[in-house]
Amino acid sequence: MLYGIGCDLCSLSHLEKSLSSAHAAAFVRRVYGPAEQAALGLLEGSAAPLNAHRLASAAADFAAKEAFLKAAGTGLREPFSLREIEAVRQENGAPAYRFSGQTAAWVAHRLRARLSLSHEGGMALAFCTLEEES
Repeated sequence: MLYGIGCDLCSLSHLEKSLSSAHAAAFVRRVYGPAEQAALGLLEGSAAPLNAHRLASAAADFAAKEAFLKAAGTGLREPFSLREIEAVRQENGAPAYRFSGQTAAWVAHRLRARLSLSHEGGMALAFCTLEEES
């Protein structure tokens, strides 16, 4: 049974400002989980430039977090933390959620989360469905 649906758009240019500001390291630590930081090359001390593909992926991952919160019907408040909601890629390249901490406990044994991502024309889109497990 469907529990919730959420979608979100993220502007690549807006996110680029956050990732290149003086507070970028704190933003990355607060928003992106360890798997996302590694996949996106956002680990502290990384000298890799933020190219167009990595920026689009980072924006899609950010949108995935917001889409999940909308599907959950709560917004960003307890028990959720943005860094506990990770958008990861499966071996076949398909996007999926990976949860940790209190977010994982909230989802466990209750819901199945599905994720779809896209980016085009300076925007990234995420669509999330939450289904109750029977």
